[in-house]
Amino acid sequence: MVTAAEAVDIALVSMRDGYVQVSAFVAVTVLLFGLIQYRTGGALLRTIEENERYGPVFGALMGLTPGCGGAIVMMPLYVRGTVSFGTVVATLMATAGDSAFVILALAPEAALYSYALAFAAAIVFGYAIDRFGLGVGRVDDAVARLSPATTDGGVVETAGVAGNPGHEYGTDGPVHTHESGPDHESRVLTPLSHAAHVVWWVAAVAALVLGITYLVRGAPDVAFTFGLGFDGLFTVVGLVGTGLSVYLYGVGRHYIGEGSVGRVRESFASAYETFQHAAMETSFVTVWVIVAYLVYEYAIVLTGFDVAAAAAAAGLLAPVGGALIGLIPGCGPQIVLASVYAQGGIPFSALTANAISQDGDALFPLIAIDKKAAVVASIYTTIPAILVGVGLALVWGPVFGLPEFGFGVLGP
Repeated sequence: MVTAAEAVDIALVSMRDGYVQVSAFVAVTVLLFGLIQYRTGGALLRTIEENERYGPVFGALMGLTPGCGGAIVMMPLYVRGTVSFGTVVATLMATAGDSAFVILALAPEAALYSYALAFAAAIVFGYAIDRFGLGVGRVDDAVARLSPATTDGGVVETAGVAGNPGHEYGTDGPVHTHESGPDHESRVLTPLSHAAHVVWWVAAVAALVLGITYLVRGAPDVAFTFGLGFDGLFTVVGLVGTGLSVYLYGVGRHYIGEGSVGRVRESFASAYETFQHAAMETSFVTVWVIVAYLVYEYAIVLTGFDVAAAAAAAGLLAPVGGALIGLIPGCGPQIVLASVYAQGGIPFSALTANAISQDGDALFPLIAIDKKAAVVASIYTTIPAILVGVGLALVWGPVFGLPEFGFGVLGP
């Protein structure tokens, strides 16, 4: 039984860790993509949309970006009908997630091999889905009959966006009606929201520094305390950032920005607008990440299930366990798994299977926009993860003579 005090502690720690360990890195990659869009007038997005046959390659490249920002910006393109379902799956399969920062810092050689395998599998399987269907056609027909979900209560309408063979919506794709500006104007909440946005970026920069330091130190336990030391700043910045994210997502986006989240902008009129959009999208992801953290942490406390111990004790089934853990949305369980690998607790095959299976935080906007597609995509990423993982378990050590445990891990 969890006491009220324990439940509060879990909630506060989850909110703190979600922002520092995840949101700051998501913000950087989403902002980077936005700045490229701003500087090129939307050329990158148009290139992806106009070269559909290279969709899985583009998707895998975006997913391979450490963190989840690159993958996040690809998800709304599917609902718009401008990229195929195979591209979505390729993006999610290649997504390294925030666990990539742990492995890159502590086991760079293992990261190179693991993510290269994930990248190759993503392209092959993404093209296979588009070429052979694998049941996607029936799923897309079902999805097309549903009213596309919105994230802010707005109205969805069709307006001149052509569909594609990978995701049909009749002849048009869904476009959100909030295109010209925020939903409301207020003498109080509009300037307050702009101020919250600016402070949010201050917190994001501080969280990025703290997050990188945290990973370089080997992802140690951080005490929940307040002060000017590392642990104290980690807590303060995390809680402030989460609080501002909740405000921007729940209130601020109706008074600044476009009033909508979970979609890709064609281009940006100014650098400030680019930063604003990145903050709104990251706040949106932050809320979903916190929910996932809370569900995961409460489930662990209530059931006593030890994810790392189960994977380590599975033997040849370890990669299956790694792939199944990858089904859990978000990066929390994947960060745990990456940390355990760096400590020699799970084999390389399990790490690679998890790298292929995990969808990271990119699954959250897809869940919010198109739940059925999110479920199917998550299942599809797990199938090749198991195949590749079990294959590695059979040949990595016996054939290539490479250690399954501790491969590529830097010494103390």
